[in-house]
Amino acid sequence: MNNADSVVANPEAGSVAERRTGHRWIVMGLIFCIWAIACADRANFGIALPYLKKEYGISNTQAGLIVSLFSFAYGFVQIPVGLLYKRLSEKTTGFLFAVFMIFTSIFTGLMGTTSSVFLMQVYRVGLGLSEGPLGIGCTNVINRWFPAREKGTATGLWIAASKLGPLIVPSVCIVVIQLWGWREIFYVFAVPGILFAIVWMLLVTNSPSENRFCSPAERRYIMDGAPAESSGREPLRRHQWATIPYLDAFNRTRRVPQLETIRQVFGSWNIFGVAIGYGCMIGISNIFMSWMPTYLVTVKGFASVKMGFLASAPFIGAVAGNMLGGVISDRILGGRRKPMMILGALGTMLMMLLLIDAPDSVAFLGVVLVMSGLMLGIGFAGYSAYPMGLATKSTYPTAFGIVNCVGQIGGACAPLAVGMLLDAYSWTSVFLYMVGTALLCAVLLLSVVEPVAGETGASGGVRKPK
Repeated sequence: MNNADSVVANPEAGSVAERRTGHRWIVMGLIFCIWAIACADRANFGIALPYLKKEYGISNTQAGLIVSLFSFAYGFVQIPVGLLYKRLSEKTTGFLFAVFMIFTSIFTGLMGTTSSVFLMQVYRVGLGLSEGPLGIGCTNVINRWFPAREKGTATGLWIAASKLGPLIVPSVCIVVIQLWGWREIFYVFAVPGILFAIVWMLLVTNSPSENRFCSPAERRYIMDGAPAESSGREPLRRHQWATIPYLDAFNRTRRVPQLETIRQVFGSWNIFGVAIGYGCMIGISNIFMSWMPTYLVTVKGFASVKMGFLASAPFIGAVAGNMLGGVISDRILGGRRKPMMILGALGTMLMMLLLIDAPDSVAFLGVVLVMSGLMLGIGFAGYSAYPMGLATKSTYPTAFGIVNCVGQIGGACAPLAVGMLLDAYSWTSVFLYMVGTALLCAVLLLSVVEPVAGETGASGGVRKPK
């Protein structure tokens, strides 16, 4: 009996076969957990930093360099890894993603064994080189596993995970330090990544087309938003773009050719303008992650419990901001990415001004730090989703590799700059530095266009005008 006869004999079989699964959200859940763990692996160093400075007697500039080495290494691998993901087969890239997660956990654990500042620097570089491919891997999977109408939301969840890691880090680290010591922080955080890497290899492929848990109906939905062929309904359009005249004029919204070649990607100011702006905002995020615990202890004089709460506050706001920004971008703004990015830069400027000479009030600092994280996070999803509107699925890993490379290298400069500013001036100069970088980000964003999400090809990008 052939397949057609079996369907006639059992009419329910066809409907079951066409039933749309939701495996992409399981994939998203794993991305969320793995990325939260990876970001926790880099954030726990900020809690250990005061103890490290005391044990090894290092200056603020030296401490800032150790912090920045991770981001320099992380940024260094972005473009090569983007090219690697473009060339390798889908099965290979999925396997590599898990391998890099395991190496991230290994270098996290090694930091607890360090016996010198030099070894700590080596392990931070190793952590950056290992974790660097994970970001591109996550966005590459999102780009392949989600239809255009869900990419902003999925990217917002991914970015929210990057703030959930640092959110839980202070509380966990304080408990670990009180029970054992600062070195044990790194041992505790090394375990979950290895476990989730194994689960990833069992459940996820880089593309839904070869995944046994993803139904044909879900695969069609991911590609075109189309229902089952047998339903007789008109296929859904990928993304309905509604004109918002005043916003589109300010936003510089227009149709632009798709970036179909590597040369076009490297020649696009839109990509590099967003990348530099991303570096400005990552720098501010890195300062909160690495230096805020030191500020709360040494300047404000807070004990460990208050410090842990306030150090988590920016990331409470950031988690909400990341998810909110992605949903607003997709559902209210019709796929426009720039408005939330610009709002985030301007709002961050205001919050940094409020932190200059802030009172020693837990309530005041808590509110301002939560709002700082909200403003910082509300546009973050846009930096990852923006290249999806310009590049094909083939060139997107390279496009995002550029954004993440320039962004991470720009962000790497910030912790080192803070150390130098603190050795020469005061925390006021640090907050003014963050005001300046947020302003630069806003100016850069105004210089790039917002690609229209209209007729799209299989890539989800905009077709070239005829």
